[in-house]
Amino acid sequence: MIDERLESFITTHRRIFVLTGAGCSTDSGIPDYRDAEGGWKRAQPVTYQAFMGEAATRRRYWARSLVGWPRIASARPNVAHRALAQLEERGQCELLLTQNVDGLHQAAGSHAVVDLHGRLDMVRCMACEQRTPRADLQRRLVERNPAWAALVADTAPDGDADLEGRDFDAFDVPECEACGGVLKPDVVFFGENVPQERVRTAMDHLQQADAMLVVGSSLMVWSGFRFVHAAVREGIPVGAVNLGRTRGDDLLRFRVAAPCGPALSFLLEAAASAPAR
Repeated sequence: MIDERLESFITTHRRIFVLTGAGCSTDSGIPDYRDAEGGWKRAQPVTYQAFMGEAATRRRYWARSLVGWPRIASARPNVAHRALAQLEERGQCELLLTQNVDGLHQAAGSHAVVDLHGRLDMVRCMACEQRTPRADLQRRLVERNPAWAALVADTAPDGDADLEGRDFDAFDVPECEACGGVLKPDVVFFGENVPQERVRTAMDHLQQADAMLVVGSSLMVWSGFRFVHAAVREGIPVGAVNLGRTRGDDLLRFRVAAPCGPALSFLLEAAASAPAR
């Protein structure tokens, strides 16, 4: 059933700034972080400080990533991603700012996308700044740790797998092939700053928007919540689609408490029923 508030909101605004979060990708098989009240469903993800400061943390992270990566790499866009791509096709998306790191918006056909927290399909050397595909690192991880590739475990939200109780001491972590530096997924970890150029770009687009739509985010992280605050300061109306409560509920014009795909599917239905050009 179409939510009339959401349909009216999208119909009456021509330049919508969209912010998406983990709830947008759950129907693609990628778990989210938080429950309906915004609390953590599991232990918090690894911090930047721990990853960079402790070799043991890096062994644990990359072991879990080796097992979890194939599931992330095979994920495909769902109805929510395709519906938001259709919003852009209609000429109504000022910018799609995503907190997700899975690249599924681009895979669905969205072009005006800023990956606020980076992309999991790329790896960054923390010494020489070289970027390389995550698929290449997966090959190197498996070559050095073949027994780990056979493990089966539940997928975790941040692209790894649940391997509690394992001994990671012997896990062999590859170094940068160019300089021997520490390799890190090219994503923003907890405790790490979002690159300011991404924030500036998004804020510039927000200034051009006449509405903001939050899709699948609890807004518990300031990196995304700041844009809701900025929109309200500028008098830009904000609506949301999110199953649970959000940190910004008192700032929203409305919140549709429904899964993202079903809530936005009317955009695809409208496109399918439109006469051919």
